[in-house]
Amino acid sequence: MAARRPACRYTGAPAERESAMKNKSLFTRFTEWAARATGRPLATILAFGVLVVWAATGPIFHYSDTWQLVINTGTSLVTFLMVFLIQSSQNRDTEALQIKLDELIRAVEPADNALLNLEELEEQDLDELRDKYQALAEKARQLAIRAKKKQGAKA
Repeated sequence: MAARRPACRYTGAPAERESAMKNKSLFTRFTEWAARATGRPLATILAFGVLVVWAATGPIFHYSDTWQLVINTGTSLVTFLMVFLIQSSQNRDTEALQIKLDELIRAVEPADNALLNLEELEEQDLDELRDKYQALAEKARQLAIRAKKKQGAKA
């Protein structure tokens, strides 16, 4: 069996989970809150409401350049900020997923520990590994087809 690594600071116990939450930076806490808030139906309804109000005020402002500039500037700013918010959330989620996958690879006895931290490899190295596993998958498919044909011939 594989050697166990030292325990990490967060194991999922409630007290430790609470401690991990307190240790998050202000930026992390804000981006997590903003990602949750903007992903809710209420955020979509509010955005739609802003557009309705903006469109309804068009005749009042005679569809002026300033009226158009308000929505263009607002949507540009929101889009600009959302790009970074989404990227931050996605980076954190991807990193957590990689750690979980690494732990599964490490914990499963027949798994190849050389696959740990693949995300750190160069593109060429990843291509070579992908080719190796695609060849293994094709070989397994061919064996399954042959086994199925043998079963059909015996029946």
